[in-house]
Amino acid sequence: MGHRENLLIAARECLLRAGYARTTARDLAAASGANLASINYHFGSKEGLLTRALNDLNAEWGELLFQALGEGDTNEARWGRIIESIQANRQLWFVNFEGVAYLQHDEKIRDMNARGQQAARTALAQAFAGLGPDAAPDRVRIVGSHYYSLLVGVALQWLTDPDNAPNAAEIVAADQGARV
Repeated sequence: MGHRENLLIAARECLLRAGYARTTARDLAAASGANLASINYHFGSKEGLLTRALNDLNAEWGELLFQALGEGDTNEARWGRIIESIQANRQLWFVNFEGVAYLQHDEKIRDMNARGQQAARTALAQAFAGLGPDAAPDRVRIVGSHYYSLLVGVALQWLTDPDNAPNAAEIVAADQGARV
């Protein structure tokens, strides 16, 4: 592998271990075996490298979400797999939440996040409400936004206070308006 690939691998490792804000160019150079100048040569800046790695991690997060959604299952089974995925991929979730802090100042991260949200809303509307390609786009957006908001809130609770976070059955019961 060349310096570019090694830098991307190192950026991924550093993001998962230390996060975006706490990763330095020296950390990236040391972890990759490349020199500092190669970061700018290949990616324009440390931020360019980290944003590229964050994009790759966001794509991985999306793949994990789509796997957890599955087909032909109950919503409770889906939420159970989502919760398992959150627990198994805590660092990936933390990195994605940290990326939100950069939306205000980084157009690339904002665009990446917007594309990811759109894909997630569509997948969530399909999985939880059965809204397929023939459904009205506004309906998919609205229903998908509901489930996306629920997903983000559930993930934050499981990352912050897993002892008090809702389980899959509680999420489904509350979403259906039932008494929990």
